[in-house]
Amino acid sequence: MAVHESPGAKLKVVRPDQGEVGDLGDGIGVAFKIDGRDTGGVLSIVEHPFEVGALVPPHVHQLEDEISIVLEGEIGFRSEDQEVVLARGGYIIKPRSQVHAMWNAGSTPARMIEIITPAGFEEFFRSLARMTAHGPVDLDAVVREAERYQLPFVEPDWLPDVIARYDLTPPT
Repeated sequence: MAVHESPGAKLKVVRPDQGEVGDLGDGIGVAFKIDGRDTGGVLSIVEHPFEVGALVPPHVHQLEDEISIVLEGEIGFRSEDQEVVLARGGYIIKPRSQVHAMWNAGSTPARMIEIITPAGFEEFFRSLARMTAHGPVDLDAVVREAERYQLPFVEPDWLPDVIARYDLTPPT
């Protein structure tokens, strides 16, 4: 069997405590593990810690699919009309063009891996982390940055119920 090597491909090792980290605000963090430039744009991988009560507000990816793997705690996912809470070892695919949200569904901090394909959206997280590093973030600035990545935020009818059931803190 022939082995094909990608042009410019290089081995990259990321140890558990390595990778650029940032604060995305409202109890969500990011640790950058594998960037699109490492994979020829095929995918990127980040980790997200979730504080208790943290909510990633409903949004729609137009350009990428996401695969999430829960590492610690319990994380709730809602995509369109399907909702699930996953614990350590749970996987979920969130297809593009579907309204989805994620939240810490438990009473302890949680953490997940996010595989994004194709790559590129990790740069939105970098931009948001730069914004939060300078203090409170203007929501209009976040919305404008999200528009650059074709990521509209939405307010579906089910959101107030999810916030109430899990005692979540909506983004400010």
